[in-house]
Amino acid sequence: MLASMLNMFRVHDLRNRILFTLLMILLYRVGAFIPAPGIDVEQVQLLRDRASQGGVLAFLQLFSGGTLTTFAVFALGVMPYITGSIIMQVLGVVVPRIEQWQQQGAVGQRKITQWTRYLTVGIAVIQATSFAFLFNDGGNSISGQGGANLLPRFHIGTVSIVVLTLAAGTALLMWMGELITQKGIGNGMSLIIMISVLSAFPAQGSVVQAENGVTTLAIVVAVLVAMIAAIVFVEQGQRRIPVQFAKRVVGRRMYGGQNTYIPLKVNQSGVIPIIFASSVLYLPVLIAAALPWDGFRSWIDNNLAQPDNVFYFAITGVLVIGFAYFYTAITFDPVKQADQIRKQGGFIPGIRPGHQTERYLARILSRITLPGALFLAAVALVPSILVNIFLDTQAGVGSSSAAGFGFIGISILIASGVALETMKQIDSQLTMRNYEGFLK
Repeated sequence: MLASMLNMFRVHDLRNRILFTLLMILLYRVGAFIPAPGIDVEQVQLLRDRASQGGVLAFLQLFSGGTLTTFAVFALGVMPYITGSIIMQVLGVVVPRIEQWQQQGAVGQRKITQWTRYLTVGIAVIQATSFAFLFNDGGNSISGQGGANLLPRFHIGTVSIVVLTLAAGTALLMWMGELITQKGIGNGMSLIIMISVLSAFPAQGSVVQAENGVTTLAIVVAVLVAMIAAIVFVEQGQRRIPVQFAKRVVGRRMYGGQNTYIPLKVNQSGVIPIIFASSVLYLPVLIAAALPWDGFRSWIDNNLAQPDNVFYFAITGVLVIGFAYFYTAITFDPVKQADQIRKQGGFIPGIRPGHQTERYLARILSRITLPGALFLAAVALVPSILVNIFLDTQAGVGSSSAAGFGFIGISILIASGVALETMKQIDSQLTMRNYEGFLK
């Protein structure tokens, strides 16, 4: 393993990509501690303390890496981009023009990416304006508690500067994520989300140790290690469908005749369903915080924003399973795959080319997607139940340690999935250059 790690820095191109990715991540973390203009930094700690008690603020903090309650430059994170991407993918099913772009290859993908950027900036402006009004009283409208103002000089000039700063921070973060994807290693947006959720782990671990002791912290770490092992095991699992190609003679040369396979992963969609489901839950939480209806806000705070509530379990589970099927259907089309096999002169043993191959692939894909989707839902929800119950019995219901670790399943699933995909890319780069990789 140590030799493989040294090999990463012996390859010039790979070394530059890794260093560039680390530099972008460093810049992101620096921006996470730079507050927006007009913010009363002395009152930031009060808002952080409220977020540590769970509820709406804790949920909104999930993907911001602690930047939301400080009103930092990158306070909105990449959630506007994720929301814009979901909207564009859903519109691709109902809008013929976007569907045509999806079928145009690289040219159409550039158009979709451009419109996703425009949509991201628009969503960022709306969310930044909402948060500027919400935190005008120090987040009292969200937390339901009194306190000093986070925006003491609240007028159109201050609000405009704050909105422009947060929207520009989101646009900059989106650009940095695209740069990481192009010139770095791994998916830029996914890496930024991973760094955001991981940045809160050390502080949460110290709180657990302070309130519950070293034994409880060791149990929590053991749960995390078991989760990571299970995630890696399932992520590596795949169903290999054999494909044979008939021999054909072109001129004086003979082509084909080789055997290959189609690898269908058990978890074909990766961590995308978790990110999409969390983004969908993010919207009603944000709407409830913006509306003046105390009853509706209280119901959202006590149900959708609490990781130990039955409504949260049910809605999150349904969303994860639904998005797993939705994203798998987008990324793997049995009709196109069957047609491509037929055009290349291939066939699946025992299955006739054409319509029967299409039905066979669709049936296999549906069967292996179900256990993968159930696994995602279980990893996202079961650890939250165990950790909250255990911490509550030790430190009392509503303790900051239990609230902080409430979304541990979602966080560790995102972090493990993104880290595994990044390591696969590094492994392929090393293997391509005749070096021994990480994955065996």
